[in-house]
Amino acid sequence: MARYTGPACKLCRREREKLFLKGIRCYTVKCPLGKKDSSFGKQRRRPSKLSEYGLQLREKQKARRIYGILEKQFRIYFHIAERKKGITGENLLQIMERRLDNIVFRFGFALSRCQARQLVRHGHFQVNDRKVDIPSYLVKAGDIIWVREKSRKLDKFKEITDLTAEREVPNWLELEKNNLRGTVAHIPSREEMSVPVQEQLIVELCSR
Repeated sequence: MARYTGPACKLCRREREKLFLKGIRCYTVKCPLGKKDSSFGKQRRRPSKLSEYGLQLREKQKARRIYGILEKQFRIYFHIAERKKGITGENLLQIMERRLDNIVFRFGFALSRCQARQLVRHGHFQVNDRKVDIPSYLVKAGDIIWVREKSRKLDKFKEITDLTAEREVPNWLELEKNNLRGTVAHIPSREEMSVPVQEQLIVELCSR
């Protein structure tokens, strides 16, 4: 499947906020949006106020870029969320949070969702008792995600776990850091999903 391969920082500049697409770099002074003397917004004039459609579109694009999802897959998720009981916007965020690549990132087994997607593709993880190499695999409450035995010996995972040692794990996930294993305790509510997105605007856009 096609993926965006351009500069990740360009996407953050477009949304005018940090989307944390480059892992550790986003927390350092190297991040362009964190520099006080950044020339962001000076080279080109943009409308000071977006239309209603523009606001809705920006929220949808922001959500897609945070989770690394293409338009077609995003639409599929929206239709699934729409058919489920409950609030459509919350259902949509829950589906994207349940993606295996996002769970791997949340546990601190990867520096970014992009790296998590690559590690999953390379077969470094298993869900319960079987290997899963599909980043879009949706986990369920009670699922256990492991770093596979052979992969634990790799220097890459030792480096990643050291760099993510201070990262806070959401309270809907349970992490056994020493065993490189985590459990999905329950499906998160909206309050437990720290995603800077106004999902209602997305619902309004996709319901047109």
